[in-house]
Amino acid sequence: MNTTTKYLPGQHPRAQWMRMDAAGLLKRFFFLERALVVAQSGWLAGIAPVHIKTGLPELAWQDAETADDLRERIFELRFPSRLMEVDKDAVLVNLYQAAIHAPSAGAFLLGVQRVLKPALRNAYREYLANTDAIADGPTLRFIRLAEREKTEQIEKLGVWAAELLEGDAAMAGQAERWVAGLQAALDILGGVSLEPQIPQVALPELPEYKPFALAQDPARDERFNRVRFYWPDIVDPNFAYGEGINLQMRSAISHFNEVWAVETAGAILQAFADELGWDFIHDAAHWAYDEARHTQMGLNRLTHWGFDPAELPLGDYIYQSARGEDPIYRLGMLFFFETKNIGHKNVRIKAFTEYNDEVSRHDMDYDWADETIHASYGAHWLGELLKNRPEKEVDKVRAYCGELVAKTVATCTDEERAQIRSMAERLLAKASSLA
Repeated sequence: MNTTTKYLPGQHPRAQWMRMDAAGLLKRFFFLERALVVAQSGWLAGIAPVHIKTGLPELAWQDAETADDLRERIFELRFPSRLMEVDKDAVLVNLYQAAIHAPSAGAFLLGVQRVLKPALRNAYREYLANTDAIADGPTLRFIRLAEREKTEQIEKLGVWAAELLEGDAAMAGQAERWVAGLQAALDILGGVSLEPQIPQVALPELPEYKPFALAQDPARDERFNRVRFYWPDIVDPNFAYGEGINLQMRSAISHFNEVWAVETAGAILQAFADELGWDFIHDAAHWAYDEARHTQMGLNRLTHWGFDPAELPLGDYIYQSARGEDPIYRLGMLFFFETKNIGHKNVRIKAFTEYNDEVSRHDMDYDWADETIHASYGAHWLGELLKNRPEKEVDKVRAYCGELVAKTVATCTDEERAQIRSMAERLLAKASSLA
């Protein structure tokens, strides 16, 4: 006797992806975000305008947070496996990694703004429209946030790219050719698709491709007073750090000049991303963003008090001290200065309380918390690097960084010293008149 077994209907739009399908797509997104974090960080030293140099680390940090959420969700979906390999997405990831090889800072920002971030943002939108809000609910929270952030980032990047390319027709034309090449290559791959397989093809050569090299001479914003040493006490032991208005000004100028730390955190992220892995990238992106906020703190206080950009010194002697050195000494330089200065911060917080300077007290309080964490970053990651460099030791790296700075300071000329002192005296005189 023939019988037909019947079942309840099982076809449903929610059942489009099994968990391993979803994990595969999230892994694709993770490696693309990782490539963007590395590229944005590497370019920081080569970007001049302060608002872009300190704005881009926030975008890289947002991308790093998205990538970290993606990574953890992938581990949940694939539990207990924690294997993360590029595998079949290699061609697409390689294209995103190639973004760092742009011919100029403006071209880099334009390519990320027009091609790479929109493609990823659109993929997030498609994922949100197709995934199961019940089974894959934990993914939705951070993908929704990432989609919103990417939309905001694209708008900012467009403004910044236009600013960097304005007035230079040749550079703008070069940037357009670079962007067209990125778009053509991405089109061959079908964009950032949600298909399980992407075309395994050889990508065309990118026009205007220029192998990336870290800027050894950091780009500086010409609106500010371009100097090597930003305050007299750096090169003149007879010029006191000071109290009262002197301390308020010195602290704000120091915060503003933490721009060197923004550049250095970006430089080490790019240099050691492959060697130290994701946890380091995540920490270093946070580190760069923190230093960008410190820079903004100083500039915000100074402009609030009534100072114009042209009056404010913007130096580079610490970044320049590691010029041409093994990148490990850039990490060492950050560690050196974080641990060198952190003990003074609570004393200054107390002083600012006495001066009724709430904003300096507020900024120094947050700075202290950030830099306490940074000191732990430095100690941990320097230790990890030295495991593969037995010929070096933490104390010796730190001491050498001190020597590099001292050597740079020793190159200060009498003329520079006089100019720096005159500049500081003018600023202090104006500060006294504004009090």
